[in-house]
This record gives sequence, C-alpha cells and structure tokens, in this order.
Amino acid sequence: MDNEVPAGSTTSTLGHLALGLTLLAFGLGNTRVIDGVTVADSVSIATYVGGIGLFVLGVLAFRDQDAFTGTAFAGLGAFWFTWAAGANTKFSANAAGLFLVLFALLALSLAAGSAGTGLFRQGTYGLLFLALVLMAIGQFADSSSLGKVAGWVATVAGAAAWYGATASLAKWPTALPRRAAGRGVTATG
Repeated sequence: MDNEVPAGSTTSTLGHLALGLTLLAFGLGNTRVIDGVTVADSVSIATYVGGIGLFVLGVLAFRDQDAFTGTAFAGLGAFWFTWAAGANTKFSANAAGLFLVLFALLALSLAAGSAGTGLFRQGTYGLLFLALVLMAIGQFADSSSLGKVAGWVATVAGAAAWYGATASLAKWPTALPRRAAGRGVTATG
C-alpha cells in the first residue's frame, strides 16, 4: 500500500474539513435518518463554516497563489452562504432547482479541475456534483425521495472530504493498493 499522503497546505486541509463537516450536516439533514434532525438544522453550519469559513479560506488561498483551491473554496463558500441565507425563504421549486443546477456546474468544474489530485478530493467534488443534480431533479419533479438519495450522496461526499483532510493531518494513507503488472493473472490455454 502506498502510504504517501500529500501534506497539502493548511488552507486546503482546513477548507476540506469545513467542507466535509458542512456536507455531513447538510446530507444527514436531507436523509432524515436521525430522528428530529432535518436539513433546516444545518443552516448555521452552512452559514458560518461552509459559507463564511470557506469563502475566507478561498481568499487566503488566492493570496497564496493557489488558484484552484481559491476558486473551489470561494465558490463553495458563496454556495453555502447563499443556500443558508435563502433557507427560510419560499422560492418556487423551479427556482430552487435552477440554483442547484448552477452550483452543480461549479462542482462539475471542480471535479474536472481536480483530476490527478487524489481520490478523495476529486471524489468529493464529483459526489457533490451528483448530489446537487439529484437534488435539482428532485426539486423540478417534486420528489422528496430524490432529495433523500441526494442527502446520502452528500453525506458520502462529506465523509470523503473529512477523511481526506484528516488523513493529511494524521499522515494516514489515501492511495489504494495497486497490483503489480502481471501478478495475479494467469493464462489459460
């Protein structure tokens, strides 16, 4: 097993912890798997940790000349803050769906831009994209079931972000084991 764990910057590690915690709260709230906990209970975390925290970390990443991390955290900070600010406002299902689609496009860009940066980072952004798309379709189709599925996907994305950041801090392995070429393969003939 490859035990190499890229240290990453402090800004990146803290940002992925903040993203992971926000996604976990948001995702679990959407699933309603914990009695009495709904997505509305994640508004404070989304506002301060996901919104303001990520946006500030994005600005700090830009200051450190890290354009990708700056874009990711500032963009996601804007998403979480805007989502939380509008959480108690009544919007049409189509307006809510459009909002989710627009930020799903940001998540898709981040997933594409993070190619080669590691399984957990790219997986987080890819799963966030999927969760937002499912949530948007759920809004357009008025399907609470899709919202719950999207919640589970967001929860997995949050766990991936949290583990990736924690692994960076704890120097845990993040690479999957690879088979050597030719090993384990037998020819029949």
